[in-house]
Amino acid sequence: MPQDLVEPEELTLEDGEFLVKLARESVEKYFVNEAPDFSRVPEKLRKKGAAFVTIEKIIGDKKQLRGCIGYVEPMKPLYKTVYEVALAAAFEDPRFPPVRASELPFLVYEVSVLSSIKKLMGRPEERPRLIKIGKMGLIAKKGFFSGLLLPQVPVEEGWDEETFLAYTCLKAGLSSDCWLDESVEFYYFTARVFSEEYPNGRVVEKELGK
Repeated sequence: MPQDLVEPEELTLEDGEFLVKLARESVEKYFVNEAPDFSRVPEKLRKKGAAFVTIEKIIGDKKQLRGCIGYVEPMKPLYKTVYEVALAAAFEDPRFPPVRASELPFLVYEVSVLSSIKKLMGRPEERPRLIKIGKMGLIAKKGFFSGLLLPQVPVEEGWDEETFLAYTCLKAGLSSDCWLDESVEFYYFTARVFSEEYPNGRVVEKELGK
């Protein structure tokens, strides 16, 4: 692995806590035209890394997705990736209107730090048995079509392997059975997922495995 990249297994809970708090601070400071203080970023988090930020809104006793955007490739320092995708998740996710200041007290932030991406080998019909729910995120690609689902999604939704493949196909804008098509390529990655337990609350690492 190149020395200037950070992989998920290198991170501590303290690193995850820093990244989640950075995501929150990035969004909250946006409303007062400020940016976080990047001078306090740990050296490890200055390495390039891939990450997604997920924002959920607490409504009663339920969580509602408010935005989720990320970089699949480690193009920038991890801290800068989290800063940029936190703002994008809050204000640029095309599925939702931009976050309003009145919503800030009800938002929960989650940061997923992604590993390097690898191709899922084998014949199409073998794909379900090659997948490990809770361990892998998936990417489906065919031409200009591409879709990604994070490893926590099938766990939270209670999906089996075929359902996970089907929804990844749909996320790519393809038919749900596209995973049986040899011309559709699948890639996988692992992730460490750090999340607030409640708005501005304690940060924990999500246990995703079955």
